[in-house]
Amino acid sequence: MPPSANIRPVTRELPADKLIVLIYPTTLMKIAFLTLVTTLTAALSLQAQTTLRIRGSDTLGAKLVPQLAESFKKQGGKVSFDIAAEGSSTAFTNLASGTAEVGMSSRKVKADERTLCRSKGVTLTEYEVAWDMISVVVNKNNPVSDLSKKQLLQIFAGDIKDWSEVGGTPGPISVYTRNTSSGTYKDFIGLAMKGREYGKNSQKMAGNEQIAAEVGSNPNGIGYVGYAYSGAKGIKVVSIAGAFPSPAAVKSYPLSRPTFLYTSGEPTGTTKAFIDFCLSPAGDAIVNKAGFVPLSIAK
Repeated sequence: MPPSANIRPVTRELPADKLIVLIYPTTLMKIAFLTLVTTLTAALSLQAQTTLRIRGSDTLGAKLVPQLAESFKKQGGKVSFDIAAEGSSTAFTNLASGTAEVGMSSRKVKADERTLCRSKGVTLTEYEVAWDMISVVVNKNNPVSDLSKKQLLQIFAGDIKDWSEVGGTPGPISVYTRNTSSGTYKDFIGLAMKGREYGKNSQKMAGNEQIAAEVGSNPNGIGYVGYAYSGAKGIKVVSIAGAFPSPAAVKSYPLSRPTFLYTSGEPTGTTKAFIDFCLSPAGDAIVNKAGFVPLSIAK
């Protein structure tokens, strides 16, 4: 279309064997606008990529993963972290809904959780990140120091109701467990209770720290926590059939289990960089410092 009488084109003189290119002000405005849109889109995309949303296990999310995240940032990782530790099952619901880049779980994904993710177009990639040992704890003043596997099962199933039945000071046993969204809740059923359910009088707690606090303040309390939380004030660890949780005994202790990180498909960009860091020697050292058993020892 010929230029308007009121619009003067910008001309650029080229050598004789070249064309004369006419660039109209309206075209320049369009180019500038498209450039601005592209720049803003890229900036917003970059901004979205610099926040990693991590959801799932309290066992991993209350101590270990925040420490890994902080160390990753200190080593130059240009990212912020949004971590919510509300139980292993929430790792998979968030990955399925696209509201997390990384899921934390103190147990392996269940078949129905994998099916849920697949129904949303999400293929899970699993990373074993550390080993944990579920530690059975009682009040520090409780004289009981060891329980057989059968006694442990019977206490948590509600068959044994008084401490005098296992050689302790007479008194009703108060049982504290994790809540149903917890991977530790389900792992304990499998590892310690042979699939039986908890007794009807057991009290469900949101996290390891809450269980430790309740047992520490209740002379008749018993519960379980991740190994990293077993040194809390007011509690002591009891051995199971003579076995204490310790890194050296991680493969023989009866309540040991691996813990995992999950991503949607093969991770890329910042998500991959963070996973790689977690599995690196530097990450391994942080796992050990946080009170978990690093893969270098567990393998």
